[in-house]
Amino acid sequence: MAASGCRGLFLSAFDYKTEKYVIAENKKVGVLYRLVQLAIIGYLIGWVFLTKKGYQETEESIQSSVMTKLKGVSLTNTTNLGIHLWGPEDYVIPPQGEKVFFIITNFIETPNQMLGYCAESKKVPNGHCRENADCPAGETVVAGHGIKSGYCLKRDRNSTGTCEIYGWCPLNACFVLPREPLLRSTENFTVYIKNFIRFPRFEFSKSNVLDTADDRYLKNCLYDRTEHPYCPIFRLGDLVSWAGHSFRDMAVAGGSIGILIEWNCDLDKGYDNCHPHYSFTRLDMSSAANSVTSGYNFRYARYYKNAADQTYRILFKVYGIRFDILVHGKAGKFNIIPTLINIGSGLALMGAGAFFCDLVLLYLMKKSTFYREKKFESAKNDKSSVRKMIEDKGSEIQIQEDGS
Repeated sequence: MAASGCRGLFLSAFDYKTEKYVIAENKKVGVLYRLVQLAIIGYLIGWVFLTKKGYQETEESIQSSVMTKLKGVSLTNTTNLGIHLWGPEDYVIPPQGEKVFFIITNFIETPNQMLGYCAESKKVPNGHCRENADCPAGETVVAGHGIKSGYCLKRDRNSTGTCEIYGWCPLNACFVLPREPLLRSTENFTVYIKNFIRFPRFEFSKSNVLDTADDRYLKNCLYDRTEHPYCPIFRLGDLVSWAGHSFRDMAVAGGSIGILIEWNCDLDKGYDNCHPHYSFTRLDMSSAANSVTSGYNFRYARYYKNAADQTYRILFKVYGIRFDILVHGKAGKFNIIPTLINIGSGLALMGAGAFFCDLVLLYLMKKSTFYREKKFESAKNDKSSVRKMIEDKGSEIQIQEDGS
């Protein structure tokens, strides 16, 4: 008996077992089930495969190189500097053509500075003094312009003065920023932005420059979203206006513009369908109006020697627009593995739809008790249930004999 039982248990492992289905003739639940199925199929086809391209293997680790070159000249005539012609080597910082560059649009100049002794600026708190003891010799003025000499310079005994310093004198504290940008013509200058990208997983490379043998194309074209999307030459005024701001207003105190180049490439459509998309935004804006954080400026100097072989310099506090070029991208190509994974996920959602409809049928309908009795059977191994099974079987045999 034990051997036959083990043999039966072993052979039962090779039996195929399927689920038992109960057909509930309820039109409301049936319609709900079909609507859930259609929603899942629409999500799978419309969103997963068509919109998100779930059948593709993707890569977002884009490798990028950006080179820039600016063209244009501007003429200024100031009291201290006189007539001066500004070329790209003067107003572009740094001049090497990097993906971050600064254009000078306005400036304050302090001419003929020489090393010597003069009073610290009143705008520097650490330079204020009442007596010589407040200016220890050799101490650096915090956020100031030089080294304290040990003397306090003031008008009279009862007034507050400033420490005498050793530094580049005279200081530039008394100069006022011009209300109109001195380099007005920078609005019409052009920048050549050359961008090379590569997706290493797919061995795919491309440039934002039109692949043509006509060398006149880059000399005559100007970027346009529709007519010249592969022309890499941009007018500076257009870059600022596309970001939603006025170039003239921004050129007075400076600012920062972000140039975003996006490469979203569907490699299943071929090389020619991978295009750069440009967007522009101002980066130095704050939520508060007239915030001190907006604008952009810094100082630099040009050094010279006079006839007496003494070194002097012209200090410039320059205001202008900083351009940051940001490159992002994603490439996709068909692969069977993500395709199967997304199909499997869709089939699993189908099962979730059936589970939801079961909950509605068994717990939310008026006849839920009736449906539960039909769906679930209780099997008890006691004498009464065995006797009932025998009686039912005997009844079936009797009915068959009477029928015969």
